[in-house]
Amino acid sequence: MIHLITGGSGSGKSVYAENWLIRQGSREACGKEKPFLYIATMRPFGQESRQKIMRHRNQRAGKGFATLECYQDMEALEIPENAGILLECVMNLTANESYREDGNDVRAKGEDKVAEKVLEGIRHLSEHTAYLAVVTGQVDGDIDSYSEETRTYQKILGETNQKIGGMADQITEVVYGIPVPVKV
Repeated sequence: MIHLITGGSGSGKSVYAENWLIRQGSREACGKEKPFLYIATMRPFGQESRQKIMRHRNQRAGKGFATLECYQDMEALEIPENAGILLECVMNLTANESYREDGNDVRAKGEDKVAEKVLEGIRHLSEHTAYLAVVTGQVDGDIDSYSEETRTYQKILGETNQKIGGMADQITEVVYGIPVPVKV
């Protein structure tokens, strides 16, 4: 099962995703020896991102999550046995694939290649778990005066989110901490 969870910045989507996954993949049903996997995609650039990473780690402390950091090439990630996987988040993964540190930007091969690369990784994760929570965000509804490069990123992310939505069994938008079912 793939559950896509979306919402604005600070909406509570990460907490919702963690709690949903724990309810679905109850440790008793899946076996206590299997952890939930948290696939972290945010690169720790700067103080703000390091603080956000620490806040998320503290938030899931004691909930049975093992963290795997994967900034790109998710389709090649070795996935251990698990009680469920939480991918946090598609926004970072899309940026990481678009603007790779090694210079092999997927975006240079065509904007549609970024979406396909992210989807390939999500398919890979879904093949290795019964429950996959995918967190993403919305970045296209506020300001029109972004740079051309930012607008290109927004377009790629929007297309990627739409394709994940098509794959998802369930979609929830979290608004001010309130989950709103979109696809059930």
